[in-house]
Formats: sequence, C-alpha cells, structure tokens
Amino acid sequence: MDSRYEIKRMAGGGGSANASPALGSQSRRRKMPPRPADYKLQIIIIGSRGVGKTSLMERFTDDTFYEACKSTVGVDFKIKTVELRGKKIRLQIWDTAGQERFNSITSAYYRGAKGIVLVYDITKQETFDDLPKWMKMIDKYASEEAELLLVGNKLDCETDRIVTKQTAERFVSRISGLRFCEASAKDNFNVEECFLKLVDDILAKMPLEIPSRELSNSILSLQPEPDVPPELNPPRMRCC
Repeated sequence: MDSRYEIKRMAGGGGSANASPALGSQSRRRKMPPRPADYKLQIIIIGSRGVGKTSLMERFTDDTFYEACKSTVGVDFKIKTVELRGKKIRLQIWDTAGQERFNSITSAYYRGAKGIVLVYDITKQETFDDLPKWMKMIDKYASEEAELLLVGNKLDCETDRIVTKQTAERFVSRISGLRFCEASAKDNFNVEECFLKLVDDILAKMPLEIPSRELSNSILSLQPEPDVPPELNPPRMRCC
C-alpha cells in the first residue's frame, strides 16, 4: 500500500483512527464572540413625502434600491454597525413618514437622536420649500447637541433638477451647524460618505473612553416608541 494512505496507530497499539476524540476537540479553535459596540447611536431621517428617505436608509444599511418604494407609515428602522476612529458603532437609523398626519408620532424620536438627516428632492421645489417647516420641528423637539445634515437626493435626475446646489448652499449658510451634501440612492453616489461623515461629527463631540458606570447614559437603548412622547425641550431658534 502507498505510505501516503497509511493510518498511523496510536502508541500502545490497537487504537483506531477515531479512538481519541479528545484530540480532535482540543485542536478545534473556539470562536471568539463578536466585540460589543462601543457606542449605540440613534439617527433619524426626516423630510417631505417622496424625497427618498427610505431609499437612502436601505442603500446605506443593505446596499439595496427599489424603484417601487412604498411610503413609510409612521416610522421604520434598520441597524447598521460601522467602525470609525477605532470604535465600533451600532447605528439605529429611523426612517420617518413625511406626511403631516404622522408628525405627532415621529416627533417622539427627535429628542433621542444624536444625528438628524433632513432630505429634499432636487427635482421638486416644494420639498425644498418645506425645509423651514422641518427646521422648526428640529428646533422644537431635538436636542441642541444633535448633528444636522441636509441631503439633496436624486442626483441621478440631474437633467430634471429644479433646486440648484447654490440655492441649497445659501439656505445652509443661514443655519448654524447644518452640513450639506447631494447624493443619489439609486446610483449609490455619496450615500455612505454622507452618513459616515455625520457619524464622525457625532463621535468628534464624544469622549473616546467612557467609564463603564457612565456607559448607560452615553448610549441609546434600542427601545420602541413610548406610548406617551417624553418631555420635550423648549423651542430654540436654530432656524432662519
């Protein structure tokens, strides 16, 4: 017989190839559990109906896009874990309905948000004209520490553009702390970059090391919407 196919017997004789299961079990490496997140952050996406809020969220979290996307009823959310600044961040991204009849529901999510993404459609002037209304919602309900990002979506429809980039930049220049970018959920252009920049801005305000006793106060628990919205902050004049 070819020596390559011989099975060597264990010392002491009589043993078969499967006589020592302990040897095989010891050779297996135990799988290490995944490292827990250093931070858990809540981000909400707001804006008028049909601007592509759901498409932006799904492109960022799942890298998917659906032409026939149904309007969000109330709120929906997805989870995505990213690594920035050497930290593991678990993002809870809330997609809110743009219709006014859902405002009483979605307003409960503003207060806990560390980041707010405000979206308009570059091909629909009315969605841009609605921005002051959304800024008033932010001033009324959101934390003053929340990072703000304005996104002009549907850059893939450049030939149908109504709202110029310069117009949006003038709007942004009048509002303190508001960042701006344009993106296309359909073409997957600038979507991840926008979200990661927002998260990076949030982390820049947070301590790099958090004592374990303070961790529960620094992260956002993944809880469903309360039946009664939490006590809200007094209105602030961040908008124009």
